[in-house]
Amino acid sequence: MEAMATLVVFILALAVIVAPLSIKIVPQGREYTLERWGRYTRTLVPGFNAIIPIFDRVGQKLNMMEQVLDVPSQEVITKDNAMIRVDGVVFFQILDAPKAAYEVNNLDYAILNLTMTNIRTVMGSMDMDELLSKRDEINSRLLTVVDEATNPWGVKVTRIEIKDITPPKDLVDAMARQMKAEREKRASILEAEGFRQGEILKAEGEKQSAILKAEGDREAAYREAEARERLAEAEAKATHMVSQAIAKGNVQAINYFVAQKYVDALGKIASADNQKVIFLPVEATNVLGSLGGIAEIAKEAFSKQRPEVR
Repeated sequence: MEAMATLVVFILALAVIVAPLSIKIVPQGREYTLERWGRYTRTLVPGFNAIIPIFDRVGQKLNMMEQVLDVPSQEVITKDNAMIRVDGVVFFQILDAPKAAYEVNNLDYAILNLTMTNIRTVMGSMDMDELLSKRDEINSRLLTVVDEATNPWGVKVTRIEIKDITPPKDLVDAMARQMKAEREKRASILEAEGFRQGEILKAEGEKQSAILKAEGDREAAYREAEARERLAEAEAKATHMVSQAIAKGNVQAINYFVAQKYVDALGKIASADNQKVIFLPVEATNVLGSLGGIAEIAKEAFSKQRPEVR
């Protein structure tokens, strides 16, 4: 009876000791490989997992979340023999825990070295100008090569980014001088283009001004000709009226013609630039007297044209 009690106590004590060893709690985002006698048997997923103590043991604890590796700075010789320094980052995620645990030794170190090697290969096949202007193309080519190489390890490389590309100092100085020359060239071109546009606009303005002036002159000539035409019509009408008066024996009409010619002649003499003194002939008073005849003729003519008011 006493032996039985001792056995029960021993079993209970053994259960208390073994029970914690048979339970494995795996946190979220991680997976454990389980080995029995050193051989992989299964993968412990996040949550509660039961194992057989002493026979089973946890092999490797793997981080299944996306991880990032810093690629240290390294020297790269470009296709045109320029020495540059390059660094970057790699983002990857373990998709198959057994492969990541047993297909490669030191997974992070392997991915890092694989990336650095391919950076030298890809960037060494390009010229300096291509490296500085085609960074997206470099990242894409690196991602394709590295992801394909790490596929057997159960790893998915999601992104590779080149952070800094540092050319040598003399090359940076040469690039700065080239950039300055390019900017000065663009400034000169823009200045010449601005001058050309200014001259074009000025010529167009002068052309438009000349056209407007010509149109104004034409309009003025047209109006002047129209005025002369109206004046000629008026003179012809007046001459016709006087001719009719003369035909009817009106002596004042003759005086009108004589006075008109006389006044015109005096007007020309008075408007001459070198004429300072005007001598009036003796017949001037007679001419002035004929003005009364002109008034009488005009009065008679207008009275004939005016319609009768009833």
